[in-house]
Amino acid sequence: MAPRQPLSSLYCHHATAGNVRPRHLYEQIYCARGDMENRIKECQMDLFSDRTSSHTIRANQLRLWFSAAAYVLLTALQRLALGQTSLETATCGTIRARLLKIATRVTLSVRRIVLSMPDMFPCQHEFALAHARLRRLRQAI
Repeated sequence: MAPRQPLSSLYCHHATAGNVRPRHLYEQIYCARGDMENRIKECQMDLFSDRTSSHTIRANQLRLWFSAAAYVLLTALQRLALGQTSLETATCGTIRARLLKIATRVTLSVRRIVLSMPDMFPCQHEFALAHARLRRLRQAI
């Protein structure tokens, strides 16, 4: 099935600019625009960047900064530690729900922090693999 050709000002602008094929225009430019809109929606829905209900602009701006920082950290985690796992192409909300929002007992001692996860934690393999990859990355630095 051939991709549909968008009829928009984007097509008219690039068609008059030179020898741009409609297929290249659709797949490389138009679809990339849709992908960016999906990333913005993901940040709004999964990381609550659309919640600007505070009374001051500074508080709302700080909330947006936190959402942007969380998005950057989660995408870096996905790129660096979750490759070749079931969470490799997951959204930020899925990563947050499966790896970060888990019931864990935290025990502090003088030398270490011990995290005790439940035996029935469904993403144990992904969590252990991401942890090992991040430790290797840290040691390489």
